[in-house]
Amino acid sequence: MADSYVYAGAGLWRGGKRSGVFRMKIGNGGFEQLREGLPEPLSVHHIVVHPLDPSRVFIGTQDGPYISTDRGAHWTKPDFPDQGVQIWSFLVHPSEPETIFAGASPVAIYKSEDGGAHWRLLARPQLTERAKMPFACRVMRIALDPASPKDMFATIEVNGVMTSRDGGATWTDCNDGLVRLAETEKLKSKLVSGNDAEGMLDGHALCISPAKPGTVFLACRMGLFSSSDGGRQWTDMEVGRFSPLTYARDIRPAPQDPKRLYACLSVHATGDTGSLAKSDDLGATWRRIDHGVPVHATFMQLALNARDEGQVFGAARNGQIVGTTDGGKSWQEHRLPAGCEDVYGIACG
Repeated sequence: MADSYVYAGAGLWRGGKRSGVFRMKIGNGGFEQLREGLPEPLSVHHIVVHPLDPSRVFIGTQDGPYISTDRGAHWTKPDFPDQGVQIWSFLVHPSEPETIFAGASPVAIYKSEDGGAHWRLLARPQLTERAKMPFACRVMRIALDPASPKDMFATIEVNGVMTSRDGGATWTDCNDGLVRLAETEKLKSKLVSGNDAEGMLDGHALCISPAKPGTVFLACRMGLFSSSDGGRQWTDMEVGRFSPLTYARDIRPAPQDPKRLYACLSVHATGDTGSLAKSDDLGATWRRIDHGVPVHATFMQLALNARDEGQVFGAARNGQIVGTTDGGKSWQEHRLPAGCEDVYGIACG
């Protein structure tokens, strides 16, 4: 097996004093900051290692995307059409590996068809603003249905879920079902807006597993939810049956076994603990897998290595990185440099 690295990204949104992208070679020391070709300060929101070529790494920042072709040693800013655009998500097309989508704030979808070298604005969806927030909404995750690749979904913080039936060119809101769920007392939450559905619309991640095409899995403030009809109806997966922590920041299928899902569960956005959960049956049951390392902040995102199913890492907001390289038999704690207190993104490969 070739060398593997963990990448983590930090921002300056909630009082953090240090930001940027950091890298750790698995099994060889701690995190180093990667600076070559990057401006400073730089808030990093999302990181993706190309699943077929781990030398290619993409980061989403407050200054658009940046790309490395040498595992982060050097970075370049690609040909990107707009200035001052925050990038919060990437999707590498599973069957067209040179096609990459990026999700932005303000809400927009960008597309590259040459591996990220050149980008164009694909869509600027005009959606009903259901919960008024003090920041511009952002596209936190994009997914496509591997059985029907023109069918795409994206989740927005904070405006729920949108869907496209034409490969991302046009998008429509599919939140009526989420709003209906918010009529249930336990799923009501309004922290900033006056809308009880704010929590259900506080989308953080979504995915579609090849093991269950047509079904969308959503991680949001109120837990984990699924839809099997294109987002018209949503079902509470009731992760609270298995975990006292239900605030969900991430959900992903394992690259090696699509029936296996992983999720990040915490108390709330700035909590003092978090957990990594695993399901071997597409979300029917869950169990906590990170054992032996106390977590002292909200888990913001998790990372799975496309080449090694034993590697699972989670990033806590306070710069604490928890990971396993043996499929969960043992766990280790790693720390980003002091001052990294707004950690959002993590990837490995």
